[in-house]
Amino acid sequence: MLDKLGRVVAGAAIAAAMSMGMAAAEEWKGWNIHVEGYPNTVAMDRFAELVADKTGGEITVQMFHGGVLGSQSDAIEQLRLGAIQVANFNLGPIGPIVPEANVVSLPFIFKDVDHMFRVLDGEGGKMIADGMARRGILPLAWFDAGARSFYNTVKPINTPEDVAGMKVRVMNNDLYSGMIEQLGGNPSPMAFGEVYQALKTRVVDGAENNWPSYESTGHYEVAGYYSLSEHLIIPECLCVNTDTFNALDETQQAAVREAALEAAALQRELWAKREEESRAKVEAAGVKVNEIADKTPFQQAMAPVYEKFLQANPDLRQLVETIQNTE
Repeated sequence: MLDKLGRVVAGAAIAAAMSMGMAAAEEWKGWNIHVEGYPNTVAMDRFAELVADKTGGEITVQMFHGGVLGSQSDAIEQLRLGAIQVANFNLGPIGPIVPEANVVSLPFIFKDVDHMFRVLDGEGGKMIADGMARRGILPLAWFDAGARSFYNTVKPINTPEDVAGMKVRVMNNDLYSGMIEQLGGNPSPMAFGEVYQALKTRVVDGAENNWPSYESTGHYEVAGYYSLSEHLIIPECLCVNTDTFNALDETQQAAVREAALEAAALQRELWAKREEESRAKVEAAGVKVNEIADKTPFQQAMAPVYEKFLQANPDLRQLVETIQNTE
């Protein structure tokens, strides 16, 4: 009788423990704008796997790709509110919300991609991350998004004068609009998903983006000139809602950070391969690619953009100088 009672008590204790474990488990909702097979998509899926593994199932992540939960701007707000717990964002659309993040959208602020990562791994990156975290967006790791260059339906771009009169799609950020205006063009902010049709119907003459985005969206099919201005080198982040992360215990936080860093390492590796593949594919399709022999006139044209930005954000001068002085 006692043995039977012991088994009943033990069974009840196990059931209670399991119930408590289930109640403690968290399921995060994850957002990503990219398509299946894209380096960022693969990395975010890997992040979800790693989080579940490293937390022993205490935290799981259900990823939603292809922007099915809304546009990037919508998802940024959802993450800040906690409706989405984790996401992969480009820092461009975050800039209007987080002044520190907006600094990376200054044209030619980074010398190259390696310089960008050296900045992000140092004091400059900490200043940016702290500013984002204060506004509900905590970056756990940085993704590579390559360098953005101009592409259009009209002609190669070799000088700022070649942009004059062109209607160019840009992300929704005043810095990008200012950049196009200083080159004599007409900026046209619009959602990324609308660009293909806008190019096809000549609503815009051109846009600007990296190799994989230009290729994966089919933009090269309707805009056959790609000019290597490399005017913007904007990182992407694997970000989590600040309050959600702060509510975790130290062990869980460490596990989530480790998962993010491993996912970022995978993304950067896949990105390097994808850039090569994308360029080869569009060149094979007949896209006319041109190097810009001298980018100095483009860089000099950006002086008013920097001046206006720093006048409006004098407290960010130190961050700008930190980035520029990072070797």
